[in-house]
Amino acid sequence: MPERESMAYDVVVVGAGPSGLAAAIRLKQLAAAAGREISVCVLEKGAEVGAHILSGAVIDPVALAELFPDWQAQGAPLEQPVTEDRFLFLSARGAWKVPHALLPACFRNQGNYVASLGNLCRWLGQQAEALGVEVYAGFAAAEVLFTEDGRVRGVATGDMGIGRNGEKTARYQPGIELHAKYTFFAEGARGHLGKRLQERFALREGRDPQVFGIGVKELWEIAPGKHVPGLVIHTAGWPLDRDTYGGSFLYHMAQGKVAVGFVVGLGYANPYLSPFEEFQRY
Repeated sequence: MPERESMAYDVVVVGAGPSGLAAAIRLKQLAAAAGREISVCVLEKGAEVGAHILSGAVIDPVALAELFPDWQAQGAPLEQPVTEDRFLFLSARGAWKVPHALLPACFRNQGNYVASLGNLCRWLGQQAEALGVEVYAGFAAAEVLFTEDGRVRGVATGDMGIGRNGEKTARYQPGIELHAKYTFFAEGARGHLGKRLQERFALREGRDPQVFGIGVKELWEIAPGKHVPGLVIHTAGWPLDRDTYGGSFLYHMAQGKVAVGFVVGLGYANPYLSPFEEFQRY
């Protein structure tokens, strides 16, 4: 059976989302400022950077400005500033708008931007590569590698050429091991390697249980007369009952597009509730 090849880096980052790419970029910036050279690799399971970033988002640019003070001049894809916030409580027959003065800070978006997080990640990926970060899209980290004394020493990509029944075919190729002094896991809320690390190192012991929700989103292109660039609307209430956590978002982006979505907390008690169907009712 072929042995797995290995590659060595100073830092391996698992996941080319905003946090993983920002970490890789910052490491390169700090090394350059200190007159040092470090090797940084980013693994991304999607076919391209941004392929698994589905959020239509309201983004605070403060962290981006820390990475790139001239991000606007460099063409970062934050084009549409927020122009208005609305928060509505919905019933089956109407809506009540919360006065702006009563909105909590998380729903006050002055100075923020409505943008595609996927497009921002693609741009961050380009900046990372320009700084010398090696970004490998289409390679999913499938296994955490450990030293004999139990420390993380890197990750391995998945084997290729596996048949539908799990057997090795004639095209079988073992995964590649990526060894690193430091391994940065940026898989998101439910990363499978992160869950293994939580179990191995008992990272969840003594912690409150995590709370999850599921979001369904569509991207619409609407008539110019109905488009209000920069309008951000959040709602709570209908079509969910009062015992079910959730609500909607509606973000008017640039170029006549609107990101519309619905989020349902996964603690709902009704076994017949379908988040997708609730989105359709909304």
